[in-house]
Amino acid sequence: MLFEPLDPIDHEVLAQFLENSGSGIRAELLDQCGSTNALLLERARAGAPHASALVCEHQTSGKGRRGSAWISAPGASLTFSLLWRFGSGVSALSGLSLVVAVACARALDSKGAAQIKFKWPNDLLFDGRKLGGILVETLQNAGGTVAVIGIGLNVRVAPALRDRIGHPVADLREAGAHGTRTELLAAQLAQLAGLLPRFEREGFAPLRDEWLARHAWQGRNVQLSSGKRMHAQGETVGVAEDGALLMRTAGVVRRYYSGELSLRLA
Repeated sequence: MLFEPLDPIDHEVLAQFLENSGSGIRAELLDQCGSTNALLLERARAGAPHASALVCEHQTSGKGRRGSAWISAPGASLTFSLLWRFGSGVSALSGLSLVVAVACARALDSKGAAQIKFKWPNDLLFDGRKLGGILVETLQNAGGTVAVIGIGLNVRVAPALRDRIGHPVADLREAGAHGTRTELLAAQLAQLAGLLPRFEREGFAPLRDEWLARHAWQGRNVQLSSGKRMHAQGETVGVAEDGALLMRTAGVVRRYYSGELSLRLA
């Protein structure tokens, strides 16, 4: 028995939303694929145009940062990727994943979601549980940098799927979001189309305060690691104007640009 009607993405309705918003985004809908990011990266190498989006109803090999898996089921989530061409080098894109999080939160706010929080550098949370994730992958070319921005959001997660995921998750219906999956997706893409050009012009700094207002682990004791290697532990004190994590360790505030955060229990 299905948990609820699948509410499939309506490509014609989505295309009309995107045209009306003036986003310039052209989206392709796939019933199934391995990973929208992997596929769009292949297309980027072959010259896929700026503002191309891939939306997949069911990813069989969805991925998160550092090779982690994104587990989903048809109708339970939104999984999509957006190709964006920047005229600058990759070093100028520091903070991009944080800007994407702000765009996602604004879109969800517009659809009635409440209390969406951020975990540095790429997670969206509700009630302390993972609601969604962001994966940014880049390619350097002579004209600048191609970013493939992958986003996965839980829409309505059945108990059986929660058991498969294996860690606490939340979904958009719990957070109060309304509208069809098509409308939720269109809102995400429209916000991205509005914020990404501003980010290219001005960087992350103008959006820093907005991100900090949703910082779930501000002032918490955490540890930063990569795999089994721990890099640092201390208190999170915010993020810098370039998106770096600011952590107080041994009385000194230091910047960190990569790693996975976890709460310290003691």
